[in-house]
Order: sequence, then structure tokens, then C-alpha cells
Amino acid sequence: MIVLKPSATMQRRMKKMTEPSKNIKPGELNIDILVEDKDWDEQLEDAESLAERALAATWKVVGSAGVAEVSVVLIDDARQQLLNRDYRGFDKPTNVLSFSTDMDTPPKGAPRLLGDITIAYETTAREAEAQDKSLANHFSHLLVHGMLHLVGFDHESKADAEKMERMEIAVLDGLSISDPYSSADET
Repeated sequence: MIVLKPSATMQRRMKKMTEPSKNIKPGELNIDILVEDKDWDEQLEDAESLAERALAATWKVVGSAGVAEVSVVLIDDARQQLLNRDYRGFDKPTNVLSFSTDMDTPPKGAPRLLGDITIAYETTAREAEAQDKSLANHFSHLLVHGMLHLVGFDHESKADAEKMERMEIAVLDGLSISDPYSSADET
């Protein structure tokens, strides 16, 4: 079971992420997925394979040499709201949260632990419908977004947001998902 209790260091990093690593050589990525909310399985049967595909595509673009590990927890709005309140100070659900481990150099022989990504079903489904996007494509976009946070991207400034959006668009294009920031559908 994944315990989402970031340290004080991780909480600070969530507020202001560091610059992404310049090392772009892709390595192996281990992905651990925990489905805690039944709606994910009922409404998006291939959620786990979509998650693996989106995260692997992101890691291929931004990853480093060596083995790394990321965990994904698919939850409901109630749990996401608690996490958002406890770790970001916002008492409302949100679509995706990333909890970085801040561990750039793992012990010898161990994978680099990137962190955890949580995605809330109800918010994700509501946003997909409101934006006239498929749930699968919106879910994939949120995974790419969350993974980019784990490797150091943020959207605190306009320049950083534009940089992150360009990276998201490039990764999604490789998955045959259109630009989520354009007014066109992501189908």
C-alpha cells in the first residue's frame, strides 16, 4: 500500500519545483498502479494500460539513465480533497496531485523513486465532459502533467507554464492525442 505522507522537504518542493534535469537519456521506468476507486475500473476499463503508456512516453522524453519508479493512485474526489487540503492548503478536490520524493540519487542497486501521482475520478470525468474530451485522453494528459511535476517541471511562472505545456503537447502528440490546450477536441 502506498502511504502519501510527504516530508517537509517534499511539501516545500510542491510549492516551488526545481529546474528539470538536463540529462535526457531514457532509462527503465517501473510503474506501480493502485486503483482505490471502483469508478476507474467501471468507467475506464483500460485505465492501468493507459497510465503505463502515458508515463512511459513521458519518461522516454524526460527520463534519465538508470531505473526509476513511480506510483499512481486512482482515487475519488473525497480522498483527493483531503490530500489537497493537507498538503497544499486547498480544501477542494483537484484533478491531479504529484508528490515528489526529492530523491535524485538512490542507494546503489535501488531504483530512483520519483514519487506518487494521485488522480481523482469525479473531477477528471467532469473536466473531460465539460471540455468535450474523451476521458481516456484527459486521463492520459493528467498523467503526463503529473509525471512532469515529479521530474521538476512546474507552472508557477508564465515562462515555466509555457515550457511545461510545450512538453505536455509533445508527449501527447507522440501518443496521438491532440493539443489539450487548443479549443479542438482531444479525441
